[in-house]
Amino acid sequence: MKTLVCNKPGELQYCMASNPSLEKHHAIIRIKRIGICGTDLHAFEGTQPYFTYPRILGHELAGELVDMDNAPGFSKGDLVTIIPYFNCGTCIACRRGKPNCCVSMKVCGVHIDGGMVEYLSVPSTSLVHSNGLSLDELALVEPLAIGAHGIRRAMVEEGEFVLVIGAGPIGLGTMEFARIAGGKVIALDINEQRLNYCREKLKIEHTVNASSIDVLSALRDITNGEMPTMVIDATGSLKAINNAFQYLAHGGRYVLIWFTERRYCIQSS
Repeated sequence: MKTLVCNKPGELQYCMASNPSLEKHHAIIRIKRIGICGTDLHAFEGTQPYFTYPRILGHELAGELVDMDNAPGFSKGDLVTIIPYFNCGTCIACRRGKPNCCVSMKVCGVHIDGGMVEYLSVPSTSLVHSNGLSLDELALVEPLAIGAHGIRRAMVEEGEFVLVIGAGPIGLGTMEFARIAGGKVIALDINEQRLNYCREKLKIEHTVNASSIDVLSALRDITNGEMPTMVIDATGSLKAINNAFQYLAHGGRYVLIWFTERRYCIQSS
């Protein structure tokens, strides 16, 4: 089969490899769609932490199930996507129902080879039904799930102002799920083109460009002086994270949806 390998930062190469064989408790997917995530771009640039080369990238995917072992509820020919975080199932975190904290977590396309292949072997437990979604839609399930999870954890209340900082792909998904949950969404970014997209495509009523106006004044005007009761950062920027504390209403909640290599303390005055 054909594969696309990132040999080192800045270098991609098409290679040939053997088709995967069916393993116990695994499934084989014929890849039909593959997304390019920020994770993949950082790996190509050489700025992705915890990364080794060479690596086959890709974890936002959709495909056809061609074979499987111990995958109840699935059949050959099903359209599927995956949860790309492969946990061991036996460590202390997994046994306590926290597979996201697995001591030997393997992220598809990061720690192990990913979906820029013709056929991909994955743990059967990672399979996700299409539930009528098209292949294009199915490939977006994983990135959209990040925003959905953040909004679920945030417990957005009907009618409250929700400030989402960062109008990138994750931020856009977060905004839409906040709207679905009943929140009054405010989009904050420094890129006017992204804010235009929020207004035109997502119908976000309130947008704030942090590079051109006073953010505090704008937020006070929008919220009748009370400030947002929910602030969500989807940038991973240390400056944005620290600045956001001043945007939060008294008694509000602050959610971080980001990843960074750096470790630091967040301070506010």
